[in-house]
Amino acid sequence: MLTVADVDFSALTALLARYTLQLRQVADEEEIPGSYWGDAEAGLRGSEVFVRSDTPIHSLLHETCHSICMGDERRQRLDTDAGGDFDEENAVCYLQILLADQIPGYSAEQCMRDMDQWGYTFRLGSASRWFHEDATECRQWLETRKILPLTGNGRGFSGFGRKSCAS
Repeated sequence: MLTVADVDFSALTALLARYTLQLRQVADEEEIPGSYWGDAEAGLRGSEVFVRSDTPIHSLLHETCHSICMGDERRQRLDTDAGGDFDEENAVCYLQILLADQIPGYSAEQCMRDMDQWGYTFRLGSASRWFHEDATECRQWLETRKILPLTGNGRGFSGFGRKSCAS
């Protein structure tokens, strides 16, 4: 499972900045502010994502995608629990896999392996099978909210920034 220490921190910072989010690194011995799961898992407060060097990249991406997929009003109140409904949670998982390809030294395939190793559960048995065979409604959810471009193969994110999911 790849962690923040395994990739270029400036690349992570730049990715989050595209969505007007700030990446905050805390010292290895400190508790991560806003972490829902505790331990090394990423934390979320407002427009800030908190990590340590041992935070898994998939966790950083998951919390980042929660923030991307919520409206500004909800984001302003955000502290630890991203909330959202079932459809949003699934869209977050889909988006985190797509964004994984935007991190040098990481990939969608690695993200899906890490998700499986961490313990995400999908009805088809793996993140990869779910993503490739059963996640059409997640992509539609993201497209409807203008988080994904409406054209292209869906694997790239160049040319657009953070959009609110609030409807």
